[in-house]
Amino acid sequence: MGKRNYLIEGLSGSGKTTVAEELARRGYQVIHGDRVLAFTGDPETGEPSVCPAGLDPMDRLEWLHRRWIWPEERVKSLIADHGYPVTFFCGGSRNHARFLSLFDGAFVLEVDLATLNERLLRRPFDEFGGRPLERSLIARLHETREDLPTEAIVIDATAPVEKVVDDIISRCTLVDLQHNPV
Repeated sequence: MGKRNYLIEGLSGSGKTTVAEELARRGYQVIHGDRVLAFTGDPETGEPSVCPAGLDPMDRLEWLHRRWIWPEERVKSLIADHGYPVTFFCGGSRNHARFLSLFDGAFVLEVDLATLNERLLRRPFDEFGGRPLERSLIARLHETREDLPTEAIVIDATAPVEKVVDDIISRCTLVDLQHNPV
């Protein structure tokens, strides 16, 4: 979708959607990965998966989390379309390693545990992170950082969203990105 493509990752509650909305408000092309790309599938094959019956609630949550992926060919196709100067892909996927090298850069939004918990406590019950069991998983992932791209630039997402987006934009390699968003 862009001549330059950037991935913005982070844990649930780190601010990916808020950053995506601010980027879009500023005129940038944005793909909300969690809304339009993600599905439950095998991270190795990309085939859709159905959660096995009989798992206890935490095992079910872990199973689903490990299989939250983006379709590799669709991501490749979107990146190959150079109809926009820049596209930001915002969201999380467990198979990001399969297409991370296609991006011009990647960012991980990071917040401290207290900020993360505060944000998650404000979530509706039906949104991921709104339930205590989900918050428990997210807290563990915050500690281990196991699902985040290690090659990404870490962005302090505790700042106001305008400053977070300014930081991201300032680190993008397209020289005139700030002045010519579309």
